[in-house]
Amino acid sequence: MALVALLSNPHSTGNKSLLPQVRSYCADNPDVFHYEVEEIGQIARALEMIARVKPKVLVINGGDGTVQAALTEIYHGGHFEGVPPPVAVLPNGKTNLIALDLGADGAPLEALAQIVQVAKGDLSAHIVVRELIALSDGNESSRPVLGMFLGGAGLAETILYCRNKIYPLGLPNGISHFLTAMAVLFSAIFGVKADFLPQKSRPVRVSFIRGGELQGSFSVLIVTTLEKLLLGGQAGPSGKTGFMKLLAVDNRPPAMFRMIAASLRGKLGQRQLDGVHFEQGDVIRIDGENSSVILDGEVFEANNERPIFLRSTAPVPFLKLAA
Repeated sequence: MALVALLSNPHSTGNKSLLPQVRSYCADNPDVFHYEVEEIGQIARALEMIARVKPKVLVINGGDGTVQAALTEIYHGGHFEGVPPPVAVLPNGKTNLIALDLGADGAPLEALAQIVQVAKGDLSAHIVVRELIALSDGNESSRPVLGMFLGGAGLAETILYCRNKIYPLGLPNGISHFLTAMAVLFSAIFGVKADFLPQKSRPVRVSFIRGGELQGSFSVLIVTTLEKLLLGGQAGPSGKTGFMKLLAVDNRPPAMFRMIAASLRGKLGQRQLDGVHFEQGDVIRIDGENSSVILDGEVFEANNERPIFLRSTAPVPFLKLAA
């Protein structure tokens, strides 16, 4: 039996420089069972092997795609007897939203050492549950993809712009995100269209199966089961369980500035703002004119003929460090 199992993807961007240190740390710590995959398709086999050592905590060390693939396989694969071990995520991706939500906001190795220390004691004070977002085309026979953070409309175009235009410049993440934000604001304020600027968001319709609908062009569209949003905002009221939280911001500069100002003051989600919409639901349908959505790094297309359906899952245990 291992205290902590660590699943690493050596090909994730953050691991290109970090992995030698991770390997050295694990070699000096017999409490850690370290398993590396060469590609995402090997994660199922990795979890089979990890399940055999019965870890108290499962730690994921990789980018958004690795986290999403691992969560999907944990939920569907049935590799663990009964309830799977609580999952922790190292802050080793481009955005680290899941890691930040779970209190891991330092260097990855420091977070790993803290997780190992926590695992040596009683975990009960550190266990939290989160529902996952199950994304599918609505077909009962299809296997949903699972994640915790979905960005759509203008936010999806912004993420794709940053990924395809800014990240290749090789700049630090903070500078890349700042340049992306400036490009988005410039395009929104002045209405400029150019290849070097983010694409304009396409109209999208969001339907809540149990009632209500939002329709239009949005600069930001977020569906999440996390407690924290971008810029530290809260995703609306968090008292309901089994519900996904949605934030949509009208594609108008005043609404965008109200959202940003509320985020910087730590007030986002605490009260209603003109042009800023908060909703909750357990089943959400998204369709539009070939509108992209991104679930934990993976891109999906929603259109009028093939809408995307989001459903919240049963709770999954996670390990939360002290924030």
